[in-house]
Parts: sequence; C-alpha cells; structure tokens
Amino acid sequence: MFGQWFAGRRGRHLREYLTAYAMIAPAIALIFLFGLFPVGFALYVSLHHWVIVRRGFIGLENYVDAVANFAYIGAFGLGLGALAGAVVLLRRLRQDLADQPHGVWLLSLPAALHAAAIFAFCRWVFYQLPEFLEIANKMRGQERTRELFARLLSEAFLAETVHPYWRQFSLAGLAALAAGLAALALLRRVDNLALQARFSAAWLALATGAGLLLAAFGAVQAAYAAAVDTGADPGIWPQLIAVVSGVLLLAAAWRLWRGAEAQASSWGFVLRLLAAVALMGGAVLLMIEVPTIVAAGDKDMWNGLKVTVFFSFGTIPIQLALGLVLAFLLFQRLAGSDLFRVLFFLPYVTPAVASATVFRLMFSERASSPINTVLAWFGAKPQLWLREPAGVLTMLAARLGLSGFPGAFIPAWVPPDLASLLADWLTGPSLALVVILILSVWTFVGYNTVIYLAGLGNISRELTEAAEIDGAAQWDVFRFITFPLLSPTTYFLSLVGVMGTFKSFNTIWVMRTGQALGTTDTFSVVIFQEFFEKSRYGYASALAFVLFGIILALTFINTRVQGSRVFYG
Repeated sequence: MFGQWFAGRRGRHLREYLTAYAMIAPAIALIFLFGLFPVGFALYVSLHHWVIVRRGFIGLENYVDAVANFAYIGAFGLGLGALAGAVVLLRRLRQDLADQPHGVWLLSLPAALHAAAIFAFCRWVFYQLPEFLEIANKMRGQERTRELFARLLSEAFLAETVHPYWRQFSLAGLAALAAGLAALALLRRVDNLALQARFSAAWLALATGAGLLLAAFGAVQAAYAAAVDTGADPGIWPQLIAVVSGVLLLAAAWRLWRGAEAQASSWGFVLRLLAAVALMGGAVLLMIEVPTIVAAGDKDMWNGLKVTVFFSFGTIPIQLALGLVLAFLLFQRLAGSDLFRVLFFLPYVTPAVASATVFRLMFSERASSPINTVLAWFGAKPQLWLREPAGVLTMLAARLGLSGFPGAFIPAWVPPDLASLLADWLTGPSLALVVILILSVWTFVGYNTVIYLAGLGNISRELTEAAEIDGAAQWDVFRFITFPLLSPTTYFLSLVGVMGTFKSFNTIWVMRTGQALGTTDTFSVVIFQEFFEKSRYGYASALAFVLFGIILALTFINTRVQGSRVFYG
C-alpha cells in the first residue's frame, strides 16, 4: 500500500526528504535536549512561586514584581509581534502562491491540525512536569530502587490531572498525521510538506499572538479588579495605553523623519520634519508615565539595569576607539609592532579572575596601594576606589562647588517621579564602577585591536593608493575610505560588546566589595543573587527572561540603526 508513496519522481523527492531528516534527527534531538528544553524549563519555572521547591502556578506575578506594569506591556507587545509575524507569513504565502490554483490553500486545514497538536503537546508537558518533579519528594524516606522509580514514573504518566491532556494530545497528533498524509495523497506537489510547514507556522504565530493578548488583558483586568476592591488606584490601563501609544508615536515619527529625505520639494521635506518633531513631543509626554512604572518595580532590578547601562556606555565606545587607533598604528608595520600586538592581546587571554584580583589590589583603599601612592606623588588625597559608592559626577560637582547637584539642576516643572529618576541617573557611575570599567577596557582593547587589524588587512591597497595619488591627505583617506570599509568590523564588535556587557559577571563579582556593593551590581549579578543567595528560582528565571528580552531588543535596534549603514564594498 505504501509502495506507491516512494515510486516515481514524487517518491524520489519524498525519499530524499526522509533521508535528510533522518540524518539531522540526532542533531535536532541534541539541540532540543541541551538547548531548547532548558530554556523552556526556565520559562516554566518563572511562571511559578518557586523557592527551593515549587509552590504553585502564579502566571506573570514574578515578572510584575520585577518590572511592574512593564510585564503586561511586554506580553501585550509580544502578542502584537506574533500577530504581525502571522500577517507577514500569510503575505509571503499569498505572493508565492499567486499563480497557483486556489486549492493549494486547502493545505491550511491540515496545517491547523498540526498547530493544534503542537499546542496540545505543550499543554500536556505543562501539566506533566509537576508530576515528574514530585517523584523526588515521593522517594524521600524510601529505599531508592529502580523498581520504585519505574512505578512512580508510571504513576506520573497516568495521573488523573495529566491523563486527559495526554489523551487530547494523542488524538490531536493522530488527526494531524492523518490529515497530513491525506493532503500528500490528494495534492501531489513536491513542496507539499514545505507548504504545510509554512501554514502551520502562520497558525502558530496567530494563535500565540491571540493567546498572549488575552493573557495580558486578563492579567491587567484581574489586577485592576483587585485594586478596586482595596480602594487603591491601580493606574494600569492609563499607563499601558500611554506607553504603547508613545512607542507607536515614536515609530510613526521615525518613519516620517526617514521619509523626509525622499521628498522632492522643500515644503514636503520641512512639513515631514515638523510632523516628526510634533509626534516625538507627544510621545515624550505620553511616556512620562514610564518613571511611575519604574518606581513600582523591583528596586534591585532597576538599579542593576542602570549599572549595566553605565557599564555598557562606559566601555564599548572607549574600547572601539582605542582598538581602532592602536590597530591603525600597528598596521603601519613600525619597528616592534609584532611585539606590541602580543602585548596588547595578552590582557584578553589572561584569566579574568586573576586580572580582577590584581586590579583589586592596585585600587585598594589603603594609602600604600599602588594607585593611591601615585596620587600622593601629585599631592592628591587617597581614594576609597572599590569601596566608594558615590557617583563620579556628584564627586566632580562637589569639587567644583556645585551644591545641590543634581537635584538643584532639574527644572521644577518636571514631574516628581521623573525628577527622582533623572537625579538617580545624573549622579553617574560610582567610583567603584569606574575601576571596573577601567579593567574591562584594559581587557578587551587588545581583542578589538586584533579584529580591527584583520579588517584593515581586507581593505584593498589600490583604493588607498589611488586616493593618495589624487592628492588626498592621510586623514581624508582614513575618513572617506578606511573607516567606511571598516563598518562591518565596527558593527560586529559593537554587537558583541553590547551582548557581552549585559552578560558580564565574573570580574564584577570578584571586585564588588564594601559599601559600593549596590553600585556595582549589574543585571547578571542581581539574577545570580536571586537564584543562589535568596533561592528564589522562579523570580530569578523571570529576571533572566527580562534580560534576554533587553538583549534581544538592543540587538534589533543595533541591527536596524547601525547594520543598515554597514558598507561591505
């Protein structure tokens, strides 16, 4: 019966598909086991009250504790993004199938069953995991034998709370398999399986977006109802609408601003710019609600985010600039340049903990420490360095006699929540964090130098020589030829730098000490403390996904802003 499936040209394509999938099946299994499953399990943990042991499903409460109403906004945004993804997938399918018979769209029916089977599987796993996790508790006080584990595992599979979902998944899976095979038999196309997969992806995106939107609105309504019962003003809906509206206005302003360049008339150019500025102003007014949301979230998390931003902006631009300068000098093949290449790269290959320990001794608060000794030579007082929690801008203002900084320099018309947020950021990074910034720059400048040297080596000498023959000065050659052709290298280093600073941990953990502890704790340090010191596994998992979302957003922004300006020659 099944022999006809593998006969002819269509059978040959089917055999090729099956052979290819059989070859990559082990790799897919490994990716799922060691890549996707840990991420999915972390997401599962983040939705529970999990302190040492699991204590129940709590939905988005961990995310709300961390980022307050941004959790609802995040779920709302993800839902909109999933719906937008479904629209994009369907639009591409419509374009690819424009000249095909309308019957091809019937493949969306078995694809819908495939999507339903996937959701049924996820729901079964969601209810099955607690039963698996309870096996360890059930084995306490008993002799741990293979027979006992097998019996408990069988009971976990057949538990009354789980078996109905397993039956639903089994039925949905069989229905999807039957519908897929029937579609293969009725519609004989080489790309039948590929089209079913594309339709299934569209159904999954559509259902995921709708589910996220419903979950977000349901959570917001529940929080609003609870606040009304207690007599408090939740302010959730106004803040949600304000922030989302502000983001949409910013997106519209950006499109108008970019569209102004293509206007042929001066009036069109000016009007688009004015409209963009007006929309930006409205967005700012709407997003003034953001400080109120920030004030309601986890103080440690927002402080960790602030420290991480200081860490990122205080290291990446300096590392890129110094790396480019050093690479340009070493590329001139001066005497001893090979030796300097090795010396500059040594900090990068030096063990991070060892480097942090040496810097901690160098920047000790003792008057006899190396750095304080150097300061004493110039008549300066010794500094606390790694124990100094004060911001460097506040310290500088005090030296200059600017009393009341930064609060006195914030206009009175600024809302209190926004003024408090600005004052917190205007103090600048602490002196202890500045020491960590110096260590980071010292460590990674050599790496950036080596990568820039590779980029300079890929630039054709003919271009620079032609420019020099035409009378271009060395600065003009660097500005108009060398630097633009290095844009792929700069883009790569900045992308890696942003992700690296938001995940940095080891050197910071070694160097944090004394009263400056809170001023040097980056986001990753906060997650580590929540997980290993406070044993709040669910909350720490939620923070990890918040960090993942931030890195993903920054990567997307960097790709859109800087990646669009990369010149590959």
